Amino acid sequence: MKTLGIDFGLARIGLAVSDEGGRIAFPRAALHEKDKGQQIKRVVALIAEEGVERVVVGIPYELDGSMSTIAETAERYARKLESVVDVPVHRLDERMTSVSAERALDAMGQRYSRPKDKGKVDAVAACILLQAFLDSREA
Repeated sequence: MKTLGIDFGLARIGLAVSDEGGRIAFPRAALHEKDKGQQIKRVVALIAEEGVERVVVGIPYELDGSMSTIAETAERYARKLESVVDVPVHRLDERMTSVSAERALDAMGQRYSRPKDKGKVDAVAACILLQAFLDSREA
Protein backbone atom coordinates (compact mmCIF):
# COMPACT_ATOMS: atom_id res chain seq x y z
CA MET A 1 0.00 0.00 0.00
CA LYS A 2 1.61 3.26 -1.14
CA THR A 3 2.07 5.61 1.81
CA LEU A 4 3.05 9.26 2.19
CA GLY A 5 5.10 10.32 5.23
CA ILE A 6 5.02 13.92 6.43
CA ASP A 7 7.61 15.43 8.78
CA PHE A 8 5.70 18.52 9.90
CA GLY A 9 7.53 21.77 10.60
CA LEU A 10 6.60 25.42 10.85
CA ALA A 11 9.04 26.53 8.13
CA ARG A 12 8.98 23.41 5.94
CA ILE A 13 7.49 19.94 5.77
CA GLY A 14 9.54 16.95 4.76
CA LEU A 15 7.96 14.36 2.51
CA ALA A 16 8.64 10.72 1.75
CA VAL A 17 6.69 8.19 -0.32
CA SER A 18 6.82 4.42 -0.11
CA ASP A 19 7.01 1.92 -2.92
CA GLU A 20 3.77 0.33 -4.15
CA GLY A 21 4.15 -2.56 -1.70
CA GLY A 22 4.54 -0.25 1.30
CA ARG A 23 7.94 -1.67 2.25
CA ILE A 24 10.56 0.99 1.44
CA ALA A 25 10.44 4.77 2.00
CA PHE A 26 11.96 7.23 -0.47
CA PRO A 27 12.51 10.93 0.32
CA ARG A 28 10.83 13.64 -1.74
CA ALA A 29 11.61 17.35 -1.87
CA ALA A 30 10.49 19.33 1.17
CA LEU A 31 7.71 21.91 0.81
CA HIS A 32 8.70 25.42 1.81
CA GLU A 33 5.36 27.26 1.57
CA LYS A 34 4.60 29.35 4.65
CA ASP A 35 0.90 29.36 3.71
CA LYS A 36 -0.36 26.09 5.19
CA GLY A 37 -3.45 26.17 2.95
CA GLN A 38 -1.26 26.20 -0.15
CA GLN A 39 0.91 23.52 1.42
CA ILE A 40 -2.13 21.29 1.99
CA LYS A 41 -3.12 21.77 -1.68
CA ARG A 42 0.33 20.60 -2.78
CA VAL A 43 0.12 17.56 -0.50
CA VAL A 44 -3.35 16.72 -1.87
CA ALA A 45 -1.95 16.99 -5.42
CA LEU A 46 0.98 14.73 -4.49
CA ILE A 47 -1.41 12.15 -3.02
CA ALA A 48 -3.32 12.09 -6.33
CA GLU A 49 -0.19 12.08 -8.54
CA GLU A 50 1.52 9.29 -6.61
CA GLY A 51 -1.58 7.17 -6.02
CA VAL A 52 -1.06 7.33 -2.25
CA GLU A 53 -3.46 5.14 -0.26
CA ARG A 54 -2.64 6.36 3.26
CA VAL A 55 -0.73 9.16 4.97
CA VAL A 56 1.29 9.26 8.18
CA VAL A 57 1.97 12.60 9.87
CA GLY A 58 4.75 12.84 12.43
CA ILE A 59 3.75 14.40 15.74
CA PRO A 60 6.80 15.84 17.54
CA TYR A 61 6.02 15.09 21.18
CA GLU A 62 8.30 16.33 23.94
CA LEU A 63 10.87 13.83 25.24
CA ASP A 64 8.64 13.20 28.28
CA GLY A 65 5.73 12.33 25.94
CA SER A 66 3.75 15.51 26.54
CA MET A 67 2.25 17.60 23.74
CA SER A 68 4.39 20.57 22.77
CA THR A 69 3.06 23.62 20.96
CA ILE A 70 4.49 22.30 17.70
CA ALA A 71 2.90 18.88 18.36
CA GLU A 72 -0.48 20.56 18.81
CA THR A 73 0.05 22.45 15.54
CA ALA A 74 1.03 19.21 13.76
CA GLU A 75 -2.11 17.53 15.12
CA ARG A 76 -4.26 20.40 13.75
CA TYR A 77 -2.47 20.02 10.41
CA ALA A 78 -3.25 16.27 10.39
CA ARG A 79 -6.93 16.97 11.17
CA LYS A 80 -7.09 19.55 8.36
CA LEU A 81 -5.51 17.08 5.96
CA GLU A 82 -8.02 14.40 7.04
CA SER A 83 -10.85 16.76 6.17
CA VAL A 84 -9.71 17.19 2.56
CA VAL A 85 -8.40 13.76 1.51
CA ASP A 86 -10.14 10.43 0.98
CA VAL A 87 -7.33 8.31 2.43
CA PRO A 88 -6.63 7.46 6.08
CA VAL A 89 -4.33 9.86 7.93
CA HIS A 90 -2.32 8.20 10.69
CA ARG A 91 -0.17 9.85 13.36
CA LEU A 92 3.22 8.66 14.57
CA ASP A 93 5.42 9.89 17.38
CA GLU A 94 8.38 11.42 15.59
CA ARG A 95 10.58 12.44 18.48
CA MET A 96 14.22 12.65 17.44
CA THR A 97 13.70 12.02 13.70
CA SER A 98 15.43 15.29 12.79
CA VAL A 99 18.41 14.36 14.97
CA SER A 100 18.53 10.93 13.31
CA ALA A 101 18.30 12.61 9.90
CA GLU A 102 21.21 14.93 10.72
CA ARG A 103 23.30 11.95 11.86
CA ALA A 104 22.48 10.07 8.65
CA LEU A 105 23.46 13.08 6.53
CA ASP A 106 26.69 13.44 8.56
CA ALA A 107 27.49 9.78 7.92
CA MET A 108 27.03 10.34 4.18
CA GLY A 109 29.15 13.50 4.22
CA GLN A 110 26.17 15.62 3.15
CA ARG A 111 25.92 19.32 4.02
CA TYR A 112 22.80 20.58 5.74
CA SER A 113 23.87 23.61 7.77
CA ARG A 114 23.13 26.20 5.09
CA PRO A 115 19.54 27.50 4.95
CA LYS A 116 19.07 26.15 1.41
CA ASP A 117 20.07 22.66 2.63
CA LYS A 118 17.58 22.44 5.51
CA GLY A 119 15.03 20.73 3.28
CA LYS A 120 17.40 17.73 3.11
CA VAL A 121 17.04 17.19 6.85
CA ASP A 122 13.25 17.40 6.58
CA ALA A 123 13.09 14.95 3.66
CA VAL A 124 15.37 12.44 5.40
CA ALA A 125 13.39 12.85 8.65
CA ALA A 126 10.18 12.12 6.72
CA CYS A 127 11.85 9.05 5.24
CA ILE A 128 12.89 7.82 8.72
CA LEU A 129 9.37 8.47 10.04
CA LEU A 130 7.73 6.68 7.13
CA GLN A 131 10.10 3.71 7.30
CA ALA A 132 9.37 3.32 11.03
CA PHE A 133 5.64 3.34 10.24
CA LEU A 134 6.05 0.78 7.44
CA ASP A 135 8.23 -1.46 9.60
CA SER A 136 5.70 -1.36 12.45
CA ARG A 137 3.00 -2.59 10.07
CA GLU A 138 5.09 -5.59 9.03
CA ALA A 139 5.98 -6.71 12.58
